Amino acid sequence: MRTWLITGGAGFIGANFVHKLFDLTDVKIVIVDKLTYAGDLRRLDGVLGSDRVVFKHSCITNQEAMSQVFHEHKVQKVVHFAAESHVDRSILGPEVFLKSNVEGTVNLLRQAQKHWDGNFLDKMFIHISTDEVYGDLGPEDKPFTEFHPYKPSSPYSASKAASDHFVRSWHRTYGLPIVITNCSNNYGPWQFPEKLIPLMIQNAFDQKPLPVYGDGTQIRDWIHVEEHCEAILTVSEYGKVGETYLIGANEEMSNLKIVKTICELVDQARQREPGETAKLITYVKDRPGHDHRYAINNSKIRDDLGWAPKRNFESSLAELVTWMEENQNWLKSVRDQEYLYYYQNQYGINLQIADQEDPERTEK
Repeated sequence: MRTWLITGGAGFIGANFVHKLFDLTDVKIVIVDKLTYAGDLRRLDGVLGSDRVVFKHSCITNQEAMSQVFHEHKVQKVVHFAAESHVDRSILGPEVFLKSNVEGTVNLLRQAQKHWDGNFLDKMFIHISTDEVYGDLGPEDKPFTEFHPYKPSSPYSASKAASDHFVRSWHRTYGLPIVITNCSNNYGPWQFPEKLIPLMIQNAFDQKPLPVYGDGTQIRDWIHVEEHCEAILTVSEYGKVGETYLIGANEEMSNLKIVKTICELVDQARQREPGETAKLITYVKDRPGHDHRYAINNSKIRDDLGWAPKRNFESSLAELVTWMEENQNWLKSVRDQEYLYYYQNQYGINLQIADQEDPERTEK
């Protein structure tokens, strides 16, 4: 049985990928996750417990533990999701991003190099990265391509850029069979509610302020997490060793437009008067080094590998609002005291989340 190592497999994108890999293949899946605030085994319900799935609670920087995983399970493919990924947190504390994203990646490369020992048949190291390594674009600039120069703006994107360079160097220097994917902003079920879309939906449910950085005109390309995972599976099967593939859905949208769309959806879901939720929009001081626009040209993965996005953003966003309505227990459970402290420090807003039943839901 083929064995795949999924790092960060209890995280948002990693867990969604594990489910898809489990459902669509017969491979053995070894999941490694440190279970930081952003990792949660509940995302893996329905998968853990299978004789095809092994979970190891460990950090990717742990040399002994990662060596044991490669040796014991005879790993053939690595899909490397594990990373600290929140820009705001990287500004507050960049050191952990250096440790996890750079040192952790180098350790995994070392272990793959050592345990594969030049036998690269049916082996692949797939490194999951971000479009943020390219910096930002002007309003009229063409979207990023695989040849765009790196120009990271935040400690987070700098750490991912560094890890990309290390991965690429391991291919050039040691011959390690690698592929790099750089994806646009993800959204979908099980995303930790510090990221824009789930944060705004949850705050809108709770009738709390909706903090928008600056004037809200920053533009991102958005892709549903399931489509991202499908693209990664396509890369794992058809991707050419040594190549980079940009993954995006051609859904460029300003942050403010997304927030206003969420307000409309929540008005409908909670049977509020039209425009009621939009009154919660609160403009806050822009974050340092905030990139204005990201956009991806996904023609390479379309033309070379045959993958293309199919989802519509607004209908998928409506589905997510429904999912978050139905999963309030999980969403409220992950917003612990550390989260509340971080939130107040970042936005200057005290959430004051009550434990009692949501009055709107009680009435209905």
